[in-house]
Amino acid sequence: MTTSPSLPLSLEFFPPKTPEGSAKLTGVRQALYALNPQFCSVTYGAGGSTQDGTLAAVQAILDEGREGASHFTCVGATRESVRERLTQFRAMGMRRIVALRGDLPSGYGQMGEFRYAGDLVAFIRAETGDHFHIEVAAYPETHPQARSPQADLQAFAAKVQAGADSAITQFFFNADAYFRFVDETRALGVDVPIVPGIMPITNASGILRFADGCGAEIPRWVRLRLQSFGDDSASIRAFGLDVVTALCDRLRSQGVPGLHFYTMNTSATVLEICRRLGLGG
Repeated sequence: MTTSPSLPLSLEFFPPKTPEGSAKLTGVRQALYALNPQFCSVTYGAGGSTQDGTLAAVQAILDEGREGASHFTCVGATRESVRERLTQFRAMGMRRIVALRGDLPSGYGQMGEFRYAGDLVAFIRAETGDHFHIEVAAYPETHPQARSPQADLQAFAAKVQAGADSAITQFFFNADAYFRFVDETRALGVDVPIVPGIMPITNASGILRFADGCGAEIPRWVRLRLQSFGDDSASIRAFGLDVVTALCDRLRSQGVPGLHFYTMNTSATVLEICRRLGLGG
């Protein structure tokens, strides 16, 4: 792969659950900062179940002199609880939010005062003006709970019209699905950047489970090859690097606005993909 002008990169982490995990994540972040990411986001559990860990991780990123963004789900939330959280975000120095509906946790009784992510986006805009850069989610292969592909496109357009600045996609391995999604949203008048979400392949059972759970398609030839490797982790990693690097290279060659890596709180694979692409730093 040849080196080209740098493409904006961003990174996603999940909040560690133990002191050991927190220490490990600090090392992972330091290694990945070599890529000079535009921002680093931290996921937020269903119903805000990991919110304290999320905010601690975001605060650490901010303290390290990087832009940190919290995922922010609205399932079960009230306007007052969201208002309080926005005040906390501002006090932390946060300037970017990834606004999501979130999944309804098992046993959770009600949706709260926000039915859709677009409602949350509109409320954040009404409360804070242009203080926050608001990211939203996009689903090139259609949200698994959508009534239809067209309904999903309309829902995405509504989030942008509510005030979103840009979007990050669910991970995918079919670049055609991404480019078609972008074309179809542009036809609806959506003009914000739609950044591809990239999931490195390091564990066959893990990636198959993730894909099945979120509605992302793994091409048959990739699935069969991964299954054929059995427990041969070195072959899985080598094959995964080739597949994901080729995907990123095609996306870059066709002018995507950036790449957002789902790091799974590890650094080696993302660093190697970017090294092959001549990206970062």
